[in-house]
Amino acid sequence: MAAVGGSPYHRAMDIRTLHDCLADLDRDLLQRDAAVRVLLLGALAGEHVLLIGPPGTAKSELARRLQRVFAGARYFERLLTRFSVPEELFGPLSLRALEDDRYERLTDGFLPTAQVAFLDEVFKANSAILNALLTLLNEREFDNGSGRVAVPLISVVGATNEVPDDEALQAFYDRFALRVPVEPVDDAHFAALLQLPAELPQPRARLEAQALEGLRTRAAALPLPQAVLEHLVQARALCAAQQITVSDRRWRKLAALLQVQAASRLAADEADASVSPWDLWVLPFVLAARPAQVPVLRDWFLAEIGQAMPADVQWLGRAAEAFEQQLEIEQSAPANPGDDSAGKLALARAIAGPGAPDAEQGLVRIVSDLARKRYSALHVAARVAQVHEARDRAALALQAVQAAGEAATAQARAHPWLPPTWRGRIDAVHRDNAQRLATLLARLQAAGDAFAALPVDASLAAEIPTPVAVPA
Repeated sequence: MAAVGGSPYHRAMDIRTLHDCLADLDRDLLQRDAAVRVLLLGALAGEHVLLIGPPGTAKSELARRLQRVFAGARYFERLLTRFSVPEELFGPLSLRALEDDRYERLTDGFLPTAQVAFLDEVFKANSAILNALLTLLNEREFDNGSGRVAVPLISVVGATNEVPDDEALQAFYDRFALRVPVEPVDDAHFAALLQLPAELPQPRARLEAQALEGLRTRAAALPLPQAVLEHLVQARALCAAQQITVSDRRWRKLAALLQVQAASRLAADEADASVSPWDLWVLPFVLAARPAQVPVLRDWFLAEIGQAMPADVQWLGRAAEAFEQQLEIEQSAPANPGDDSAGKLALARAIAGPGAPDAEQGLVRIVSDLARKRYSALHVAARVAQVHEARDRAALALQAVQAAGEAATAQARAHPWLPPTWRGRIDAVHRDNAQRLATLLARLQAAGDAFAALPVDASLAAEIPTPVAVPA
């Protein structure tokens, strides 16, 4: 693949590489498809990611996998406690520098020289460490002695069991642009969890760390289309309604993450690219201040972008019910005046005979048929015509739902960043909508067939019955 604009990024990554990276990160991990995509996207955008969940949910494994995706990336990992000291993260003091009255640290092999880092229980660190981390995370710089040096940091992955309530920690909490709840494997995947290999596969180094700058530069030049801006306005209104406070800075970071996704697709196919509404899948992990808010924003995305919402078929259900109730009335109506029901019963008994097989059932069926009310041909035709009108409306609705479902699922499957489980939810909703409509359509068809089978008496006066009251 040829380079675009001379950027080394375009020599380092194409769409196959992106798919391979995501597959490597997700391989043999259960229910972590959203987390691995947030991690990789955050790294490409130069943002930090916070994993929120109980111990034993593969948080450290996710961070280690992220580091292995970048060729030659230096990795740093620490578990922080309230007893942790700065030397554990930033390196020991240089004795030689102290002899020269300089307060400097030997940072090689510690956080200031790492490109990918994992800080477990990050909010348990003391204020001295957190204050130093603030500058390092936000400015990509480290104060070492009297000077401030640039650090090669791509992304820091933090982990915590719970969101901090201490107001003093909110500034540090806000430094993580992306915050991902990580829950234990659910019951449906428990058996698969127990059968995972003891040694999980190691991702292959597929990306060059120095190539990221080209991606970010290209991403910053991509505009946000009007459709995306409108969706963001709706998302802001939703956040206000849900009392989710979102700073201007986080909205800006969200926009940058959308642009990085578009730039990654531009790099992949060397074609014009723009931010897509489907890129908004990352929105819940940027805007939600608490894990409980993520599902609310995720469901908004699935409904607004994926059109994954239950179809409004109440009118059709009420129509089917109305026709079925009217059918029951007309099928169970007593025979027309003047019918000789007793003579018909005697005739049925004579036909069946005492020794005939299933005689009782046969008699019941015959008597029931003979005792049924007869209708004019016009009556039957009018009932069938009304049912078929509703059936045709249902068929059109089914076609529209199927077309919308096919379009949404095709777009979802074509988007490389969208988590597969989210695609599955979109598919499931559209399939359910189509199935509900198909079921109601079948009920209407059955009602029409049953009206058509009503017994007809040609001698009856041709009268059009009062139409069945159905929803507009």
